Amino acid sequence: PPAHSHNDWIGPPDKHSNLRPVIFYVPPEESPLEQRLREARQEAQACNQRFWARHNRAFRQEKEEFICSRLKAKGLELRDETGQKATLNAEEMADFYKDFLSKNFRKHMQYNRDWYKRNFTITFLMGQVALARALRWLRWKKKNVEH
Repeated sequence: PPAHSHNDWIGPPDKHSNLRPVIFYVPPEESPLEQRLREARQEAQACNQRFWARHNRAFRQEKEEFICSRLKAKGLELRDETGQKATLNAEEMADFYKDFLSKNFRKHMQYNRDWYKRNFTITFLMGQVALARALRWLRWKKKNVEH
């Protein structure tokens, strides 16, 4: 981001996780509380990135293995006579999706628990930052009225 920017910058989706990375704005006079909030947001982003990159990599690999094994069981090649990649029908792929989700259910539940904890922490810190800013503004306003 340009040096004069005062906003977070959001990039294009990552090719592994499909998540859009964020470059967080760091104000020059960031308070320790604001820093804790920014760091909590950065850590949440990093955890999401790691989880979804691993998950998507496993999904693609297992999907490819599933397709290959099903085609092989049918006596078919990976590519048809025109050179196009052979595919399975929607019903067969539904079997894969169901199995993949069932197999990864615990991972998803743990991810969701962690995600909720992180978001609760971030929301709590956001409330504290908003309150601190409001109090700072009121003190500034009171000081200016008295003078």
